[in-house]
Amino acid sequence: MKNKKENYSMETKLIHGEFKTLKWDYSHHVVPPISSSATFRLDSSQRGAKGFIDFAHVEDKTIPPIYIYDRLGEPNKDILEENLAFAEHGEIAVTFSTGMGAISAILGILLKSGDSMICHRTVYGCTFSLLNRWYPRYNIACEFSDLTKAEILLEKIVETTKVIYFETPVNPNLEIIDIEKVCKIVADFNAKRSPENKIYVVIDNTFATPIGQRPLNFGADFVIHSLTKNIGGFGTDMGGVVIGKKEFHEPLLMYRKDFGAPLHTKSAWTILVHGLPTLASRLQQQQFTAKIVAEFLENHSKVEQVFYPGLASFPYFKLAKKQMVDHDGNFVPGTMIYFTLKEKDATKRQELGIKFINEVAQNSYAITLAVSLGNIRTLIEHPSSMTHSSIPPEKQIADGIDPGGIRLSIGLEKSSDLLSDLASAFEKI
Repeated sequence: MKNKKENYSMETKLIHGEFKTLKWDYSHHVVPPISSSATFRLDSSQRGAKGFIDFAHVEDKTIPPIYIYDRLGEPNKDILEENLAFAEHGEIAVTFSTGMGAISAILGILLKSGDSMICHRTVYGCTFSLLNRWYPRYNIACEFSDLTKAEILLEKIVETTKVIYFETPVNPNLEIIDIEKVCKIVADFNAKRSPENKIYVVIDNTFATPIGQRPLNFGADFVIHSLTKNIGGFGTDMGGVVIGKKEFHEPLLMYRKDFGAPLHTKSAWTILVHGLPTLASRLQQQQFTAKIVAEFLENHSKVEQVFYPGLASFPYFKLAKKQMVDHDGNFVPGTMIYFTLKEKDATKRQELGIKFINEVAQNSYAITLAVSLGNIRTLIEHPSSMTHSSIPPEKQIADGIDPGGIRLSIGLEKSSDLLSDLASAFEKI
């Protein structure tokens, strides 16, 4: 009798997946074959018609899907979505061409003209641009508030509020938001509202990954990931995903079909075969190294402050230990570090931070200047002038983004090599 999949660890499950799925017969392949078809052959017009009727409506997993066109769905995306939903303890997942595509999709199905949302004060620069530049055109208002103080929602939520949105850990300064507390407050409001007027909690879980945090378990309605980052892991493919309840499967698929942001089939295959199965192993090694690097920075005479969830000095250390855990309950502080240099004047501190990053970019071998994260390579960047530059400088400071703040995404290099490159850069500033 074959052993039950439920008896195995999440690490093993992410490598082997469902192994057999009606999305595609690959039971005799070690890995799923790559799909290269943008359109699929149909045996009859009746089969084609049924495919369009069934699209986004069939929940019976015993019925093989009828594939029609890549934008609607194809094997690699569908298998990846099954595994992503499983990793996050969600019922369904829908992938998109980028993380921003996923954010646009979930907000697109939850918000309409006249609605409003509340977003944490600090957020990824492109997300800020979406909410601040484009949504006002559609008469959708967004209020930016400090959600590290969850109680603020008691005074900020109004009749038009339909979405509470945040990242945790926050990009780039790694603030931690109490997911359970936020969801409890929202649940109390929803108890007095009709189902049609429900408030939804949407969380970007890119920094923590499904290995380090599963917001749905704390009461969140939706989880978003940029698959380009940790889950993809190798910096070769872009992608995004929304994970949540099955009742939202149809509108998410319809949004993807109509707005046209499907994950590329070859990217889906790469993430399915290389990215997700190696996530746990990569993360374990990367966070081991991150702790060493964070401690080195914390003890360096030229560093003012280090923000890393694995340090006892981290302002949100206790909360991080509570909610950033793997499937076995172990603390997973992650791979991201944010730190500032010693210089009282903000302008000079920014100049010093840029000088340090440039020194690393020009002379380091093990550290790369690049704006992504969650890569097998250690990446460094200056959020204030790069990833978060769409946020006005005065708002950056007010929201906890230091003008000279430096973001490090730790890769798989040997820790001694990273420390050597950092030490060398410190000597030059």
